[in-house]
Amino acid sequence: MQQATFVKLSALAFGLVALSFVIRGFSRLVVTPETAAMFSAPTMLAGGALIAFLTLRSVLAVSGIRPLE
Repeated sequence: MQQATFVKLSALAFGLVALSFVIRGFSRLVVTPETAAMFSAPTMLAGGALIAFLTLRSVLAVSGIRPLE
């Protein structure tokens, strides 16, 4: 993985997590808090999964097993 790709994916992960909070906040104006949490859950899970992947990728790069290009 190239460094530029890693940075773009990191920005995407941050954006997904921030978007999930925005979705939850605006949804609470219209629906119940439980339903708002259901609306924002897929976005939060996608951001969390991407963060977990990038963390694993960083550990592999630091340990020298699979360096960034």
